[in-house]
Amino acid sequence: MNKITKIILTTTLAATITTSISQAVTNKNPKTNKITSITAAGSSFIFPVMSKWTPQYANKTGVKINYQPIGSGGGIQQFKSHTIDFAGSDEPLRIQDLNRIKAIQFPMVISGIVPIYHLNIHYKQPKKIHIMPTLNLSGPVLADIYQGIILKWNDPKIQKLNPDLSLPNRRILTVHRADGSGTTFNFTNYLSSVSKNWKNKVGFSTVVAWPGKLNMGAKGNAGVVAQVQSLPNSIGYVEYAYAKSNKLQIANMYNKNNKKSPITPNLRSFAAAAKNAKWDSKTGFYQILTNQPGTSSWPIVATTFILLPKAETDKTNKNATSIASICFFNWAFNNGNNMAKQLNYIGMPKNVQDQIRKVWKSNYPSYDKNCPN
Repeated sequence: MNKITKIILTTTLAATITTSISQAVTNKNPKTNKITSITAAGSSFIFPVMSKWTPQYANKTGVKINYQPIGSGGGIQQFKSHTIDFAGSDEPLRIQDLNRIKAIQFPMVISGIVPIYHLNIHYKQPKKIHIMPTLNLSGPVLADIYQGIILKWNDPKIQKLNPDLSLPNRRILTVHRADGSGTTFNFTNYLSSVSKNWKNKVGFSTVVAWPGKLNMGAKGNAGVVAQVQSLPNSIGYVEYAYAKSNKLQIANMYNKNNKKSPITPNLRSFAAAAKNAKWDSKTGFYQILTNQPGTSSWPIVATTFILLPKAETDKTNKNATSIASICFFNWAFNNGNNMAKQLNYIGMPKNVQDQIRKVWKSNYPSYDKNCPN
């Protein structure tokens, strides 16, 4: 069971998901009166690394983090309904929205969103050494594909970006997220930044009215992976770890500052984009990292944010659960960055971690007295 798709589809969801959202939000050990279970939901973007962190944290502390990868939109709704203890979202909320729902927000990890495809392509001239060909795309071409303006794989606009490849005369099938998705939010935000037509007619959000005739929806990053795997001549978009773990065909991308050499998605190109981030706790760390400058920047980079309730004076148990959640993220900052890196996520640098800890401290002054190292 080495594929993320299988991890998500399995009924046990490894050791990380042991209760459903409809069950009680928290559990306490009756003898120690300490929180032993935390329920959370949202971003499937972060789930691969969350599924690595949570079992190790449970082994160390006995606290189980039961995280359901239902999509950012669903996580935000569950958070607003007070049925979970924290939410993961790849769509950042603005400070006025955070104040309205009495929440704090902070970034946890960064990674890339990549175009994946299922296509039989080969070089026009055979190579002496066998090399698997890789499709090159640009933002405007990707927008035209998803708008149904570009209909076939051998369209001149795609062929121009891939002069050495023989592309099939086949209709393109587009796959998108059917659920409220932070991955969709960032993907469509990018398309809006590179295509005026997309910006004016479709826009960006966690859910959009997808144009084109041959498009189909799937739930979660894993669902998009499964659709593209099963549909020849299809294209989709997913978080990088899902594409790598399932050994999918991944397109390279030209960015706005580099029209000559396509960018390969990897930690280096994600980090090149992420270095432009200007994190500020006063704005709730609101930041969107698509279409960042730099000749080596991957153009579709996203952040998973965590939503936690602000402290409430009359809800001791709720505050205790939030502190227990903070302890988990504090542990992840101290111990989880290498695990994140192995899955091609970028953790927050120390100066950003320090900003985040100040936000925790201002809301929960005693949190650090309760947390393990």
